[in-house]
Amino acid sequence: MSPKKNSGVTLRLLFADRGNFHEQTVTLPAGALDGHERLIDALRESPEVNRRLAVSLKRLVSAEIVEE
Repeated sequence: MSPKKNSGVTLRLLFADRGNFHEQTVTLPAGALDGHERLIDALRESPEVNRRLAVSLKRLVSAEIVEE
């Protein structure tokens, strides 16, 4: 399912930190994920994503798109 034009994409990120887990939900512009086959690639490489949030890839356990 692709996002509607001009809408945002909601992501649920799960992080591990010394045995504790915490979840963070963020919303990015729909175009921020364009050009990336995998979500992890967008989180690592997309300038649009990196301008909006800092993701600790060492602590990232899971990332998924939240369907609304």
